[in-house]
Amino acid sequence: MIVGVPKEVKQDEYRVGMIPAGVEELTTAGHLVIVETQAGIGSGITDEQYRAAGADIVATAADVWSVADLVVKVKEPQPSEWPLIRQGQLVFTYFHFAASEELTKNILATGCTAIAYETLRGPKGDLPLLTPMSEIAGRMSIQEGAKYLEKPQLGRGILLAGVPGVAPAHITILGGGVVGKNAAKIAAGFQADVVILDINVERLRYLEDVMPANVNTLFSDRHNIREQLRLADLVIGAVLVEGARAPRLVSRSDLQYMKPGAVIIDVAVDQGGCIETTKPTTHSNPTYVVDGIVHYCVTNMPGAVGRTSTYALCNVTLPYVMKIAQLGLAGACGQDSGIRHAVNLHAGQVTNAAVAKTFGLPYVEFHF
Repeated sequence: MIVGVPKEVKQDEYRVGMIPAGVEELTTAGHLVIVETQAGIGSGITDEQYRAAGADIVATAADVWSVADLVVKVKEPQPSEWPLIRQGQLVFTYFHFAASEELTKNILATGCTAIAYETLRGPKGDLPLLTPMSEIAGRMSIQEGAKYLEKPQLGRGILLAGVPGVAPAHITILGGGVVGKNAAKIAAGFQADVVILDINVERLRYLEDVMPANVNTLFSDRHNIREQLRLADLVIGAVLVEGARAPRLVSRSDLQYMKPGAVIIDVAVDQGGCIETTKPTTHSNPTYVVDGIVHYCVTNMPGAVGRTSTYALCNVTLPYVMKIAQLGLAGACGQDSGIRHAVNLHAGQVTNAAVAKTFGLPYVEFHF
C-alpha cells in the first residue's frame, strides 16, 4: 500500500501524522511511504530523518494526495486540501465532523473513506487515539488558564496557587473524563481550589479516590453549574459525547454569574464547544472577551507542543495504520471492530450515526 503523509496546513499546527519509526516499520513490511517535504519540521523531524527511515520525500501536498492509497494526517483536511482528495481514498485523521457541517458535506462530496481518530474504539470501549491528545489538552488548559488570568492578558490578575494569607484560584472543570482528570491533576499541583463536575456518579467516586485533597467533586446539574460559575476564576470545558456535538452546559446569560476577568478554556471546541459563546480561535489569536469573560477556544491546543504531541499521537496511531496497510480496509475492519466504528464517511454516505443526526443527513451502516 502507498501511505502518504502531507504537511499540516491548519494555522499554527506543528504536528505531523507519522514519525520516522513509523516509516521504518511500514517500509520494512513492504509498503511505500511518501512524505511531503518539511512535513515534520514543526515537530523537529527533518526530511533526512524520514529518508533514512525509508520514506520518499516529495515536493508538494498534491504529490502526496495524487498517489497515496492511505493518507495519514493529524487535523481535518482544510479547504485547500479538499480538491486533492480522491474518490475511494482512505483518509485517517482527526475529523470532528459534528463541529462543522461545511467540512462534513465537502468531505462527503469527495467520495473518500474518512476514518476518524476520535471515534476509533479500543478493546475496552475506550477511545485510544483521542486519549493522548486529551491528556495533553487537559494539562495545557491549566497552563493556558494561568497565563490568561494575568492582568496584561485581560484576566482577573490571579495567581493560581495564591500565597500565604491570600486564597488560591478557584477552578471549575466541567467533565471528569480524560481532559478533566488531567486538568485537575495539574491544577492540584498548582495548589488551586479545584472542583470537577460530571453526570456519572461512578466516575466521580473514582476521581474522589485518586485526586488529592484540594480537588472536590460535584454532580453536574444546572444548580451546581451556576453556583460554580459564581466562584470560578477559571472554567475548563471538558465534556465529550463521542462523535456528536458537545452539549451546551453554559449559556451566554450564565456569564453574568461570573467574575469580571474570569477565564474560560473550552477544550470541547473541537466538537462545537460546551459554552454558548464559544467560537474557534487559533494559537496566533487565541482569546476574545464576551461580557467581561476571557474566552480561550483554540481548536488544536496540542499543536502548540508539536514535538510532545506528535510522538504521543504516533505511538497510538501506528498499530492501526499498520493494520490497515497490511490487511486493507475490509480486512482491518473485519479483524478489529474498533476500526470499523471509526469509519465516519464512506463512498459519499454518512456511516456514523451521531454525525448523521447532528446535520439531519441519512445514516447508512458501514459494510465492508
